[in-house]
Amino acid sequence: MQYRGFGKLDWKGSALGFGCMRLPTLAGDRSTIDEPAAMRMLRHAIDQGVNYVDTAYGYHGGNSERFLGRALQGGYRQKVRLATKLPVGSVERSDDFDRLLNEQLEKLQTDHIDFYLFHGLRSPRWETVIQCDLLDRAEKALSDGRIRYLGFSFHDSFDVFKQIVDAYDWTFCQIQYNYMNEDYQAGTEGLAHAASKGMAVVIMEPLLGGKLVDPPEEIRTLWETAERPRTPAEWGLQWLWNKPEVSVVLSGMSTMQQVEENLASADRSGVHRLSEKDLALVGQVCDKYSEISPIPCTQCGYCMPCPNGVDIPGNFALFNNGAMYNSFGDGRRRYQRMEEESRASACQACHECEEECPQDIPISEWMPVVHQVLGEGKSLDECARP
Repeated sequence: MQYRGFGKLDWKGSALGFGCMRLPTLAGDRSTIDEPAAMRMLRHAIDQGVNYVDTAYGYHGGNSERFLGRALQGGYRQKVRLATKLPVGSVERSDDFDRLLNEQLEKLQTDHIDFYLFHGLRSPRWETVIQCDLLDRAEKALSDGRIRYLGFSFHDSFDVFKQIVDAYDWTFCQIQYNYMNEDYQAGTEGLAHAASKGMAVVIMEPLLGGKLVDPPEEIRTLWETAERPRTPAEWGLQWLWNKPEVSVVLSGMSTMQQVEENLASADRSGVHRLSEKDLALVGQVCDKYSEISPIPCTQCGYCMPCPNGVDIPGNFALFNNGAMYNSFGDGRRRYQRMEEESRASACQACHECEEECPQDIPISEWMPVVHQVLGEGKSLDECARP
């Protein structure tokens, strides 16, 4: 296992961290963890040098922390630094901080949490942190030893990220980041800014929830031109480990095979290990992903507002992402969570948006296709494209 500096701390984390959000489950029930299989995976990873384990209050229907409390018995708790997260979305008043933290300590069967995060900060949740004095509560928990270090995970724009980073002397943060997300959320700019403050940066979604693992044929063909063969998954991980600002890369592993492959990849990791040709190839892959988006929408927003309330760029983004990564599951779930009037199905084909679109997209013709795929579950091949 390779180890990397962790911000200002005199401690090094394993290049690979074990994320406990996608543990193996039984009978398709996300809340029912296959504990024998998950325990074998976790303990094997720890035996091979993984020393950073990440979970959260809500993972696996609240059972991830309970599982970890059992799995880290027998001396394994002492071998790792444990990270979990305060569900800021469940906080209504200041006292909730201690209630939730104490519940987590009990579930995890530990007297302290090494790395405690405010979970999934975006602008509204940051307002909750401020309004409920959660930083003061966290300071008291730091003082009494229930938590050792404070950080946050993040899902919003770079401007919001910078505001949060600059507001407090954080030890670390956790961001969604991969070679397709350099300009998304915190992005590369956020990674550099946090590192400049001496913060450790933990990476989540390094493979976009697995979307970069099984790419379309056009992408796979590009990867096969590399001088050194790597799987698509390893390309994604090595691209991150190549960056000195990255402290730990989390992987939510569901099978022992994934554990073994990621451990082997972590053993080969290091800063500046990728060549200029390697990095150029990653750039070509990014360009190719963008090229295979069926709808040439640039998210410029000139089509908005729609007189019928349809979120035109939002619908197109869900559709294109599904096509790019050969997986519409996440897009379909997000589509169902949209307000009904903002879905593609609400399009009245008034054509007003098309007059404003600089890409000349036949929006009213694409909207029924978007709904058929995202709303009705049809495959792209079953639909007549404009």
